[in-house]
Amino acid sequence: MRKLSLRDLAGRAKISPGFLSQLERGQVNASVGTLRRLAEELGITLPDLFGDHRAQGARILRKAERPEIHVSDLSAKYLLSQKPLMNLEVYSAEFAPGGSAGEAYVHGDSQEVLIVVSGCLALELDGKLHRLDAGDSAEYRTSIPHTVHNHSDTSAELLWIVSPPTA
Repeated sequence: MRKLSLRDLAGRAKISPGFLSQLERGQVNASVGTLRRLAEELGITLPDLFGDHRAQGARILRKAERPEIHVSDLSAKYLLSQKPLMNLEVYSAEFAPGGSAGEAYVHGDSQEVLIVVSGCLALELDGKLHRLDAGDSAEYRTSIPHTVHNHSDTSAELLWIVSPPTA
């Protein structure tokens, strides 16, 4: 899901590809330190490495319990998909007038869908501005520099859906 080869992940976690291959097949055990590095490189927690995470039922996340990703005093971004991220990641964001996601950025090379729930936003995509109103959406690769700005005088809310996860 992370679009990493075994060799890439091994290099990032500072272990040999052979050891990672053996670990994957259950032929060797790893130290807690090695497991922590692997979890960090995969964007998951250490407990996520243990147990069966195939959800059999709904995983409920209450609005008050959403993990917040601080962007600025005029913006709030929340992770809606729960870890471990399986096939996609979903974020909700609120932008006060003048709020922004900051400078244009890239993250991995996944498919991203942005949906404006309410208000009006400017999507900056590869240097071009696109006005999006409530109900509008945009789809693009996360490898293209992108960000959003609220140039209006009302608050705006949006959803980002990314597959496969890049976090």
